[in-house]
Amino acid sequence: MTNRRENYDLRHILERDWAALGPKLVGKLRIYTGDMDSWYLNNSVYLMEDFLESTQSPYYGGLVEYGDRYEHCWSGDHEEPLEIQRLTVYQRFFPQFAEHLLRTAPAGADLSSWIY
Repeated sequence: MTNRRENYDLRHILERDWAALGPKLVGKLRIYTGDMDSWYLNNSVYLMEDFLESTQSPYYGGLVEYGDRYEHCWSGDHEEPLEIQRLTVYQRFFPQFAEHLLRTAPAGADLSSWIY
């Protein structure tokens, strides 16, 4: 039987391997959860956030955000109910992805032909 913690516990894996993984993940981690998650996964996110906020060399530089009184599948929209959020997730996240790509693109990368 495999050790589930070693293979599936993302917080444990990040903590164990931060020296190698941290530099690759700086500014890339964004975690959203409702603080009333249907399966109590928000409790795991609290532990993940505690670890991420403690990181140094490098600091994770990402985002952990909680939806007040939202359940499972909350995706960061504080204004709309879940049935609307799921329909607008791409419109909300793609601008963040594009900004990240522009900010982190290698020198000489084509930064204009894909922006409409």
